[in-house]
Amino acid sequence: MKITSYYPVLMADDVATTAAFYVRHLAFQPLFEADWYVHLQSTRDPAVNLAILRGDHETIPAAGRGRASGLLLNFEVDDVDTMHAEAVAAGLPILLPLRDEEFGQRHFITQDPNGVLIDVIKPIPPSAAFAAQYAPDARPQ
Repeated sequence: MKITSYYPVLMADDVATTAAFYVRHLAFQPLFEADWYVHLQSTRDPAVNLAILRGDHETIPAAGRGRASGLLLNFEVDDVDTMHAEAVAAGLPILLPLRDEEFGQRHFITQDPNGVLIDVIKPIPPSAAFAAQYAPDARPQ
């Protein structure tokens, strides 16, 4: 079997507001829009997709209906400092301030209207203590 695509689908009570958040703050565009489902694609990379689905939609088995929880979405970007400044200017909640991590990330964490955590990351070189934990071809430079 060959996987041809992969993208997360967030369950939300308010599909339009959630989709608008990702369009405004993370440069997505809608490819399909209905009142119960929106498929989004990055305007900068067509391989990056995200969907928003009304949490009580009939296509979701009853046992799985609800909204997204216990979820952290990572978005790697080329300029995390600009993204952070834009998030602050837009009044987004900054749950983890912009900082460098020894394990090889410069990042901050905010959240979408549903409380889904969004970690905006720029890979940076890890400290010597963490460098050995990376596979040779996966180490941030």
